[in-house]
Amino acid sequence: MPSAVAVSPGRIDPRTLLWVLVALSLATMNAPHDVWDTVRHLRVPDTDDAMRLVEVRDLLSGQGWYDNVQHRFLAPAGVPSHWSRLVDAPIAGLIAALRPFLGEALAMGAAAVLWPALLFGLYGAVLYRGVRASFGSRAALLALLAATQTFGITLQFQPGRVDHHNMQILAMLGLAFSMIRGGFRDGLVAGALAALSLAIGLEGLPTIALAALYLAGDWCLRGRPAEAVLAGFGLALGGAAPLLFAAQTAPGLWTVPRCDALSPPWLWLALGGSALAVASVALAPRLGSIRARAALLGFGGSLLVAGFALAAPDCLGGPFPEMPALVRTHWLLTVNEMASVPKFVARGQWEVLVFYPVALLATLTATWMTWRGPQRRAWSVTALFLWPGLILGYFQFRGLYIAAGFVPPVAGAVIDRALAAAGDPREGARRWGIAALGCGLVSTLWMAPATLAEALAPASRTASDPAGAAACQGDAALRPLGALPSGTVLAPIFLGPAILLRTSHRIVAAPYHRAIPGLLAAIEGLGGTEADLDRVLRDFGIRYLVACPDRPMADLQAEPAFATRLARGAARSGRLEPVELPGPLKVWRVVP
Repeated sequence: MPSAVAVSPGRIDPRTLLWVLVALSLATMNAPHDVWDTVRHLRVPDTDDAMRLVEVRDLLSGQGWYDNVQHRFLAPAGVPSHWSRLVDAPIAGLIAALRPFLGEALAMGAAAVLWPALLFGLYGAVLYRGVRASFGSRAALLALLAATQTFGITLQFQPGRVDHHNMQILAMLGLAFSMIRGGFRDGLVAGALAALSLAIGLEGLPTIALAALYLAGDWCLRGRPAEAVLAGFGLALGGAAPLLFAAQTAPGLWTVPRCDALSPPWLWLALGGSALAVASVALAPRLGSIRARAALLGFGGSLLVAGFALAAPDCLGGPFPEMPALVRTHWLLTVNEMASVPKFVARGQWEVLVFYPVALLATLTATWMTWRGPQRRAWSVTALFLWPGLILGYFQFRGLYIAAGFVPPVAGAVIDRALAAAGDPREGARRWGIAALGCGLVSTLWMAPATLAEALAPASRTASDPAGAAACQGDAALRPLGALPSGTVLAPIFLGPAILLRTSHRIVAAPYHRAIPGLLAAIEGLGGTEADLDRVLRDFGIRYLVACPDRPMADLQAEPAFATRLARGAARSGRLEPVELPGPLKVWRVVP
C-alpha cells in the first residue's frame, strides 16, 4: 500500500504555496497597459525590435527568404541585414496564423506579445527541469520565482521584445544544462544549440568557445568518462552550423567572409573544432595520458586559430573593423548597450544596480561552490557561463544579456539552501549570511539602493531622459508623419527603425553598423553647420527633415548644431519649409 503524507487540517503545503507565488509573479510580470499598448499600438521596447518587425513584415509581403536587404534604407541600393531569418520565420508564422482573425495590424501586435511570452515559457521549462535535476524540485521552483524577479530576464522577455537576445539566452541555458548532464545524446543537444546560437548571432561566441574548451579540458583530465559528451557536441556543432548557415544565406554569399555573422571564418572554427573533437575521441585509445591528450588539443587548437587569423585577419579586431572614428565616437559609444558600468555610474544611471551586482554575486557564488560545495559539475558549468558576461558586461552592458539567464539557477539553489538552514539550529549565524546572499541574488531588491541613489543625487544624472526618445518613436508621433506623401527622411539615428515600421517613407540613417554612409550623413548633417546639412540634403535626395527636440544629435563644433537651433526656433533656412504636425516631432519639407 503506498504511503501517504499526513497534512494538518488548514495547513498549506509549502510546495503549493511556492507554485502560487510563481503563478502570481508570472501574472504580474507585465503591466496590462503595456500588453495592450503592444497589441493595439505596436509598442516595442527597442529600435532593434522595430527593425525586426520591419523585416518580418517585408518577408510576409513577399520579399525573398534570402533577400535580407532593407530596400527603404539608403535606397535605392538598400542595406543588407546581418540578422537571422531563423528568428524572422516563427514570428512571421505567428502573424500569418493570427491575421485571418485579427487583421494585419492587430495580428502583428498580438504576435509581438505572444512570441516573447512563448519563449519565456520555454525558458521557464528548461530552467525548472535543469535546476531540479541538480538541486531538487524546491530549488527549481525558487529559480522560477527568481526568474520573474530578475530584470535582465524580464526585460528580454517583455511584450514587444522580438529581437534575438531572448532566443540567445534560451539556447545558452539549454546548452549549459546539456553539458551538466553529460552523455552522447546531451552532447548532441549541446552542439546543436551552440550552432543555433551562432546562426542567430555572434553575441554568444565567447561563451560557446569557453564551453568547447570546458568539454575538451574535461576530456583531457578525465579521459574516457568525458568522451561521449565531447563527441556528441563536436558532431552536432559540425553538422548543424553549416546547415543553418546554408538555410539562411543565399548560395551566392556562401564564400563571402563576414565578421558580424556566421560565415566562412566562423564555420572554419566550428568545423575545425568538430573535427578536432571527433579525432580526439577516435584517437583516445592511443592517448593514455593527460599530457598526450593535452598535446593533441594544443596542436589542433593552434591550427584552428592560425587558420582563422590568416583567413580573416580583420575579424580579430571585432565585428566593426571598418567603422570610422566619427561614427564610433558619436554613435556606437553613445548607445546604452555599449556603455560600461563606470560610464553608467558617471552619468547617474543608477538602474545599473539592478543588473550588475546580481550577476557579480551569482558569478562569485557559483565559482565558490565549484570548489567547496556538492554538485560541482553543475556549479562549474554555471560559473563558466557567468564569467564571460560579468567581464564583458563591465565594459559593454550587452555582455550581461546572456549572463542574466544564469542568475535564477544560482538564486534558486542559494535560497533553497537558506530555507533549509533557517530550520537548522546547528547553522548558527551562518544561516543569516546565506539568507542575505539569497536576497542579494534577487534583482528587484536592488531597486531600493538604485532609487535611493537617484533621490540623494538627482543632479548626477546627465544621461538623456529615455521618455523623450520613446515619445518620438511612438505611434501617435509617427502616424501624422506617415500621412505625408512618401519620400526620403533625414532623422536622428534612433528614429530610423520606427519610421520604417510606422510609415512608408525611406530613411537615410538607423543604428546599424553596415550602414556607415547613412550614419555619417546623420551625424554630420544633424550635428554640423548649415552647410553640412545642405550637403546631406542634396546628396541623399532628402524630402523631409525630422527632429526630436528632446534628443538632438551631438554638436560637432563649439556652437549648437544648425539642426538643433532649427528645432528650437532659433534658426531658419530658405531650403526648409516647416510642416505643422501634432505631436513631439518637428518636420520640414525640403524645398527643391
